[in-house]
Amino acid sequence: MKVLVIGATGFIGGAIVRAALARGWQVRAMRRDDRRVGAISDLAEKHEIEWCQANLIDASTIAEAMLGCNVVFHAAGYYPTSSRDMARQVRRAQSQMEGVLLAFRQAKPDTLVYTSSLSTIGPPSEPGRLANESDLYELGSVSAPYFDIKMVMEQTALESGLPVLALCPTAVFGPGDVKPTSGRLLINVARGQMPLYPDGHINVVDVRDVAGAHVAVVERGQPGERYIVGGENMSIRQMLTIMALQAGRRPPAVRLPSKLVELAGSLAGQLGILGADMLQAIRQFQPLDTSKACAELGLTTRPFAETVHDTLAWFQEHGYLRSQVDDGQ
Repeated sequence: MKVLVIGATGFIGGAIVRAALARGWQVRAMRRDDRRVGAISDLAEKHEIEWCQANLIDASTIAEAMLGCNVVFHAAGYYPTSSRDMARQVRRAQSQMEGVLLAFRQAKPDTLVYTSSLSTIGPPSEPGRLANESDLYELGSVSAPYFDIKMVMEQTALESGLPVLALCPTAVFGPGDVKPTSGRLLINVARGQMPLYPDGHINVVDVRDVAGAHVAVVERGQPGERYIVGGENMSIRQMLTIMALQAGRRPPAVRLPSKLVELAGSLAGQLGILGADMLQAIRQFQPLDTSKACAELGLTTRPFAETVHDTLAWFQEHGYLRSQVDDGQ
C-alpha cells in the first residue's frame, strides 16, 4: 500500500504520516515548501518517507504527486487569514478542493480521505441527543469564515461522486503541533495566562487517535460517509482545569461571558489572528456523539489528561513554552 499525505508538514498530517508508517505502508509526503519538515524531520532523516513538492492551487502538480498511490489523505486546505471578505475566501477554498478532486480523477488512486472539522457538525435536529454525523452545519449561521469554508470543502468532496470519506476531528491536541492553533490555548494556560473561563462544552481528542482513525477508515470505512473522530466530552472549564493542573498552574476561577469572548474573537479575526474563528463561534461548541466511528472504525481514544501531559512535554522540548512561541518551527 502506497499513500500520499497532503499537508504532511502540518499537525494532523504529520501524525497521519506516522500512523501510516506504523501500519507498514509506504508514505509519500506532500509539501508546498521544500524547506519545511514539520514535526516529521526524524522520519525524513531516516529516509522513511518520500518527499514531493506540490501546490494546492496547481492541480497538475497534485496529480503528479498522487501517481502510483492507492490512498490520498487530504489533511491540508485553505485556512482564512481574517474574517473579511467571506465570500471570496469560500470561493478560493472550494476552488482548491476542486483542484484536488480533478487531480484525483487524473491520477486515479483508489480512495480519498478528507480531513474535515468539527465545525461542519450542526446542532442536533432532535432534542435530547448529542449531535452526530446526520447534523449538518448551516451555511451562514456563523460569521466566522472558517465554518463556511470547511462545510463547503467537505460537501464538495463528498458530492463529487468519487470514493471519498470524510473525517471530522473534534478539538485536537497532542504532540507535533508545530504551528499551534488549538495548542496555543494550552501554551497560554501553561504560562499562567488563562485566569478566565468561558461557558460551554466541547469534545477533545488526541491527534494520535485522530491519525489512527485515518488509517482505520481506509480499511473499514464506507465511501461517501463522514465520521466524527472525538474523545471526551467536557465543559470548557473542565478542559482548562485539566490543562492547568497538568502544567502546575492554578485552574481558571472567573467566568467570562460568551458575548465578550465572541467580541474578542471578532476583533481578532479582523486583525487576521489565527484561531479567532473559534472564539467567534464559542456558542457553537457542543458535546458530540462519536459512536459511529467507535462502532465502524474501532475508534479508541486516550484520556485527555494523558494528551495534555504528552503535549506539554513536546512543547517544552521544542521551546514553545519560552517567552515567545517560535511559529517558524
